[in-house]
Amino acid sequence: MPELPEVETIVRALRRSPTDEHLAADRRWPSLLGLTLRGAELGWERTLAAPSPAEFFARLPGQRVERIGRRGKFLRFDLSRGDTLLIHLRMSGDLRVEPAADARGRPLPLEPHDRAVFYFAEGVRLAFNDARKFGRIWLTDNPAAVLSGLGPEPLDPELTPADFYHRLHARRRLLKPLLLDQSFLSGLGNIYTDEALHLAGLHPLTLSHQVTPAAAARLLAAIRAVLEEGIRRNGASIDWAYRGGSFQNTFRVYGRAGQPCPTCGGTIERLLVGQRGTHFCPTCQPLPPN
Repeated sequence: MPELPEVETIVRALRRSPTDEHLAADRRWPSLLGLTLRGAELGWERTLAAPSPAEFFARLPGQRVERIGRRGKFLRFDLSRGDTLLIHLRMSGDLRVEPAADARGRPLPLEPHDRAVFYFAEGVRLAFNDARKFGRIWLTDNPAAVLSGLGPEPLDPELTPADFYHRLHARRRLLKPLLLDQSFLSGLGNIYTDEALHLAGLHPLTLSHQVTPAAAARLLAAIRAVLEEGIRRNGASIDWAYRGGSFQNTFRVYGRAGQPCPTCGGTIERLLVGQRGTHFCPTCQPLPPN
Protein backbone atom coordinates (compact mmCIF):
# COMPACT_ATOMS: atom_id res chain seq x y z
CA MET A 1 0.00 0.00 0.00
CA PRO A 2 1.37 3.45 -0.82
CA GLU A 3 2.18 5.23 2.44
CA LEU A 4 2.91 8.88 3.15
CA PRO A 5 6.24 9.09 1.23
CA GLU A 6 4.79 7.38 -1.86
CA VAL A 7 1.69 9.61 -1.85
CA GLU A 8 3.81 12.71 -1.25
CA THR A 9 6.03 11.73 -4.19
CA ILE A 10 2.98 11.40 -6.45
CA VAL A 11 1.63 14.77 -5.28
CA ARG A 12 4.93 16.52 -5.97
CA ALA A 13 5.12 14.91 -9.38
CA LEU A 14 1.57 15.92 -10.28
CA ARG A 15 2.30 19.53 -9.49
CA ARG A 16 5.93 19.36 -10.74
CA SER A 17 7.30 21.89 -8.28
CA PRO A 18 10.44 23.56 -9.69
CA THR A 19 12.18 22.80 -6.38
CA ASP A 20 11.76 19.05 -6.86
CA GLU A 21 14.82 18.62 -9.06
CA HIS A 22 14.70 14.82 -8.90
CA LEU A 23 11.30 14.95 -10.64
CA ALA A 24 12.10 17.62 -13.21
CA ALA A 25 13.29 15.18 -15.88
CA ASP A 26 10.52 12.63 -15.35
CA ARG A 27 8.27 13.08 -18.39
CA ARG A 28 5.72 10.56 -17.10
CA TRP A 29 4.28 13.25 -14.85
CA PRO A 30 3.25 16.45 -16.64
CA SER A 31 1.86 18.92 -14.12
CA LEU A 32 -1.91 19.00 -13.72
CA LEU A 33 -1.90 22.41 -12.06
CA GLY A 34 -3.97 24.88 -14.03
CA LEU A 35 -5.50 22.28 -16.32
CA THR A 36 -9.26 22.22 -16.88
CA LEU A 37 -11.38 19.11 -16.50
CA ARG A 38 -13.69 18.33 -19.37
CA GLY A 39 -15.12 15.10 -18.00
CA ALA A 40 -14.52 11.67 -16.53
CA GLU A 41 -15.55 8.06 -16.87
CA LEU A 42 -15.88 5.25 -14.34
CA GLY A 43 -14.73 1.74 -15.10
CA TRP A 44 -16.18 0.55 -11.79
CA GLU A 45 -18.83 2.75 -10.18
CA ARG A 46 -18.09 1.68 -6.60
CA THR A 47 -14.69 3.36 -6.86
CA LEU A 48 -16.68 6.59 -6.47
CA ALA A 49 -17.54 6.95 -2.77
CA ALA A 50 -19.49 10.21 -3.22
CA PRO A 51 -21.47 11.80 -4.78
CA SER A 52 -23.70 9.81 -7.15
CA PRO A 53 -22.21 9.13 -10.59
CA ALA A 54 -24.75 11.47 -12.22
CA GLU A 55 -23.80 14.36 -9.91
CA PHE A 56 -20.10 13.53 -10.29
CA PHE A 57 -20.26 13.75 -14.08
CA ALA A 58 -22.30 16.97 -13.94
CA ARG A 59 -20.04 18.86 -11.49
CA LEU A 60 -16.58 18.09 -12.91
CA PRO A 61 -16.56 19.69 -16.40
CA GLY A 62 -15.09 23.17 -16.58
CA GLN A 63 -13.36 23.04 -13.20
CA ARG A 64 -9.67 23.98 -13.13
CA VAL A 65 -7.11 22.30 -10.86
CA GLU A 66 -5.96 25.09 -8.54
CA ARG A 67 -3.97 23.19 -5.89
CA ILE A 68 -2.67 19.64 -5.41
CA GLY A 69 -1.80 18.42 -1.94
CA ARG A 70 -1.89 15.56 0.52
CA ARG A 71 -3.57 14.80 3.84
CA GLY A 72 -2.36 11.55 5.36
CA LYS A 73 -2.58 9.03 2.52
CA PHE A 74 -5.23 11.06 0.64
CA LEU A 75 -4.40 12.99 -2.51
CA ARG A 76 -6.26 16.28 -2.61
CA PHE A 77 -7.11 18.31 -5.73
CA ASP A 78 -8.72 21.69 -5.01
CA LEU A 79 -10.87 22.77 -7.94
CA SER A 80 -11.93 26.20 -9.15
CA ARG A 81 -15.62 26.11 -8.23
CA GLY A 82 -15.16 25.16 -4.58
CA ASP A 83 -15.08 21.39 -5.02
CA THR A 84 -12.29 19.12 -3.79
CA LEU A 85 -11.39 15.83 -5.43
CA LEU A 86 -10.00 13.31 -2.95
CA ILE A 87 -8.33 10.04 -3.96
CA HIS A 88 -7.22 7.27 -1.60
CA LEU A 89 -5.09 4.62 -3.31
CA ARG A 90 -5.59 1.99 -0.58
CA MET A 91 -3.92 -1.38 -1.23
CA SER A 92 -3.21 -1.36 -4.96
CA GLY A 93 -4.14 2.03 -6.37
CA ASP A 94 -1.89 3.80 -8.85
CA LEU A 95 -2.15 6.94 -10.97
CA ARG A 96 -0.97 7.63 -14.52
CA VAL A 97 -0.85 10.90 -16.43
CA GLU A 98 -0.75 10.35 -20.17
CA PRO A 99 -2.00 11.71 -23.50
CA ALA A 100 -5.68 11.04 -24.08
CA ALA A 101 -5.22 10.48 -27.83
CA ASP A 102 -2.56 9.65 -30.39
CA ALA A 103 -1.10 12.04 -32.98
CA ARG A 104 -4.14 11.49 -35.21
CA GLY A 105 -6.58 12.32 -32.44
CA ARG A 106 -7.69 8.72 -31.86
CA PRO A 107 -8.40 7.86 -28.20
CA LEU A 108 -5.67 5.71 -26.70
CA PRO A 109 -6.77 2.41 -25.15
CA LEU A 110 -7.03 2.20 -21.38
CA GLU A 111 -5.27 -0.41 -19.28
CA PRO A 112 -6.88 -3.32 -17.45
CA HIS A 113 -8.08 -2.30 -13.97
CA ASP A 114 -8.49 1.40 -14.84
CA ARG A 115 -11.37 2.23 -12.48
CA ALA A 116 -11.68 5.97 -13.17
CA VAL A 117 -10.27 8.31 -15.80
CA PHE A 118 -10.27 12.11 -15.71
CA TYR A 119 -9.99 13.96 -19.03
CA PHE A 120 -8.55 17.45 -19.36
CA ALA A 121 -9.19 20.02 -22.05
CA GLU A 122 -5.45 20.24 -22.66
CA GLY A 123 -5.37 16.71 -24.12
CA VAL A 124 -4.11 14.65 -21.18
CA ARG A 125 -5.88 12.25 -18.85
CA LEU A 126 -5.38 11.03 -15.30
CA ALA A 127 -6.11 7.31 -14.91
CA PHE A 128 -6.75 5.65 -11.56
CA ASN A 129 -5.73 2.00 -11.83
CA ASP A 130 -6.69 -0.32 -8.97
CA ALA A 131 -6.51 -4.09 -9.40
CA ARG A 132 -8.00 -4.93 -6.00
CA LYS A 133 -10.79 -2.33 -6.16
CA PHE A 134 -10.17 -1.00 -2.63
CA GLY A 135 -9.31 2.57 -3.69
CA ARG A 136 -11.91 5.32 -3.44
CA ILE A 137 -12.68 8.74 -4.92
CA TRP A 138 -14.72 11.60 -3.45
CA LEU A 139 -15.87 14.84 -5.06
CA THR A 140 -17.01 17.12 -2.26
CA ASP A 141 -17.46 20.75 -1.30
CA ASN A 142 -16.71 19.79 2.32
CA PRO A 143 -13.44 17.82 2.44
CA ALA A 144 -13.37 18.05 6.23
CA ALA A 145 -16.28 15.61 6.32
CA VAL A 146 -14.03 12.97 4.74
CA LEU A 147 -10.75 13.94 6.43
CA SER A 148 -11.94 14.89 9.93
CA GLY A 149 -11.11 11.50 11.45
CA LEU A 150 -7.40 11.74 10.62
CA GLY A 151 -4.79 12.30 13.29
CA PRO A 152 -2.01 14.87 13.04
CA GLU A 153 0.57 14.83 10.27
CA PRO A 154 3.79 13.28 11.60
CA LEU A 155 5.92 15.90 9.82
CA ASP A 156 3.91 18.83 11.19
CA PRO A 157 6.26 20.92 13.37
CA GLU A 158 3.32 21.74 15.63
CA LEU A 159 3.36 18.11 16.78
CA THR A 160 5.94 18.40 19.55
CA PRO A 161 7.60 15.54 21.45
CA ALA A 162 5.58 16.52 24.52
CA ASP A 163 2.32 16.41 22.53
CA PHE A 164 3.30 13.04 21.08
CA TYR A 165 4.10 11.67 24.54
CA HIS A 166 0.70 12.74 25.87
CA ARG A 167 -1.06 11.22 22.85
CA LEU A 168 0.74 7.92 23.46
CA HIS A 169 -0.26 7.90 27.13
CA ALA A 170 -3.87 8.70 26.32
CA ARG A 171 -4.11 5.34 24.52
CA ARG A 172 -3.37 2.08 26.29
CA ARG A 173 -2.47 0.16 23.16
CA LEU A 174 0.38 -1.76 21.57
CA LEU A 175 2.71 0.56 19.70
CA LYS A 176 2.60 -1.11 16.29
CA PRO A 177 -1.21 -1.10 15.82
CA LEU A 178 -1.47 2.35 17.38
CA LEU A 179 1.00 3.85 14.91
CA LEU A 180 -0.96 2.25 12.06
CA ASP A 181 -4.20 3.82 13.34
CA GLN A 182 -4.84 6.79 11.03
CA SER A 183 -6.89 8.52 13.72
CA PHE A 184 -3.79 8.57 15.95
CA LEU A 185 -1.21 9.63 13.37
CA SER A 186 -1.93 10.01 9.67
CA GLY A 187 0.18 8.55 6.88
CA LEU A 188 2.10 5.69 8.46
CA GLY A 189 1.79 2.14 7.14
CA ASN A 190 3.50 -1.16 7.76
CA ILE A 191 6.85 -0.35 6.17
CA TYR A 192 7.63 2.98 7.79
CA THR A 193 6.27 1.91 11.18
CA ASP A 194 8.62 -1.08 11.33
CA GLU A 195 11.54 1.06 10.18
CA ALA A 196 10.80 3.82 12.72
CA LEU A 197 10.37 1.42 15.66
CA HIS A 198 13.72 -0.17 14.88
CA LEU A 199 15.45 3.19 14.55
CA ALA A 200 13.95 4.25 17.89
CA GLY A 201 14.86 0.94 19.58
CA LEU A 202 11.28 0.17 20.63
CA HIS A 203 9.62 -3.24 20.46
CA PRO A 204 6.39 -3.27 18.41
CA LEU A 205 4.53 -4.88 21.36
CA THR A 206 5.49 -2.11 23.79
CA LEU A 207 2.42 -0.60 25.46
CA SER A 208 2.00 3.04 24.51
CA HIS A 209 1.43 4.23 28.10
CA GLN A 210 4.74 2.66 29.14
CA VAL A 211 6.77 4.84 26.75
CA THR A 212 8.92 7.35 28.60
CA PRO A 213 9.19 11.01 27.54
CA ALA A 214 12.69 10.35 26.20
CA ALA A 215 11.53 7.30 24.23
CA ALA A 216 8.54 9.23 22.85
CA ALA A 217 10.85 11.98 21.60
CA ARG A 218 13.15 9.35 20.10
CA LEU A 219 10.24 7.63 18.37
CA LEU A 220 8.85 10.85 16.90
CA ALA A 221 12.32 11.75 15.61
CA ALA A 222 12.67 8.26 14.10
CA ILE A 223 9.26 8.48 12.40
CA ARG A 224 10.22 11.79 10.85
CA ALA A 225 13.64 10.53 9.80
CA VAL A 226 12.34 7.47 7.94
CA LEU A 227 9.51 9.45 6.31
CA GLU A 228 11.86 12.19 5.15
CA GLU A 229 14.32 9.64 3.80
CA GLY A 230 11.45 7.83 2.09
CA ILE A 231 10.35 11.06 0.43
CA ARG A 232 13.92 11.83 -0.59
CA ARG A 233 14.10 8.42 -2.27
CA ASN A 234 10.64 8.74 -3.93
CA GLY A 235 9.19 6.09 -1.64
CA ALA A 236 9.65 2.33 -1.60
CA SER A 237 8.96 0.07 -4.59
CA ILE A 238 8.36 -3.48 -3.38
CA ASP A 239 5.59 -4.63 -5.72
CA TRP A 240 3.62 -3.65 -8.80
CA ALA A 241 1.36 -1.23 -6.89
CA TYR A 242 3.99 1.50 -6.72
CA ARG A 243 7.05 2.00 -8.90
CA GLY A 244 9.96 4.37 -9.11
CA GLY A 245 11.17 4.59 -5.51
CA SER A 246 14.43 3.35 -4.00
CA PHE A 247 13.80 3.39 -0.24
CA GLN A 248 13.55 -0.42 -0.32
CA ASN A 249 17.30 -0.50 -0.87
CA THR A 250 17.88 0.94 2.62
CA PHE A 251 15.38 -1.09 4.69
CA ARG A 252 16.70 -1.76 8.17
CA VAL A 253 14.24 -4.50 9.15
CA TYR A 254 11.16 -4.54 6.92
CA GLY A 255 11.02 -7.71 4.82
CA ARG A 256 14.40 -8.85 6.17
CA ALA A 257 13.41 -11.68 8.54
CA GLY A 258 16.34 -14.05 9.10
CA GLN A 259 18.89 -11.51 7.92
CA PRO A 260 21.39 -9.66 10.14
CA CYS A 261 20.39 -6.46 11.88
CA PRO A 262 22.37 -3.52 10.42
CA THR A 263 22.91 -2.16 13.94
CA CYS A 264 23.92 -5.14 16.07
CA GLY A 265 24.29 -8.05 13.65
CA GLY A 266 21.60 -10.08 15.41
CA THR A 267 18.90 -11.91 13.49
CA ILE A 268 15.81 -9.97 12.44
CA GLU A 269 12.56 -11.70 13.35
CA ARG A 270 9.01 -11.52 12.05
CA LEU A 271 5.78 -11.80 14.01
CA LEU A 272 2.11 -11.00 13.43
CA VAL A 273 0.76 -7.97 15.25
CA GLY A 274 -2.86 -7.14 14.58
CA GLN A 275 -2.79 -9.39 11.50
CA ARG A 276 0.13 -7.39 10.08
CA GLY A 277 3.55 -8.88 9.38
CA THR A 278 5.98 -7.07 11.67
CA HIS A 279 9.78 -7.08 11.47
CA PHE A 280 12.10 -6.21 14.35
CA CYS A 281 15.43 -6.97 16.00
CA PRO A 282 14.95 -8.57 19.44
CA THR A 283 18.37 -7.33 20.54
CA CYS A 284 17.96 -3.69 19.54
CA GLN A 285 14.23 -3.66 20.39
CA PRO A 286 13.82 -5.60 23.64
CA LEU A 287 10.28 -6.06 24.94
CA PRO A 288 9.95 -4.24 28.27
CA PRO A 289 8.31 -6.10 31.17
CA ASN A 290 4.60 -5.36 31.55
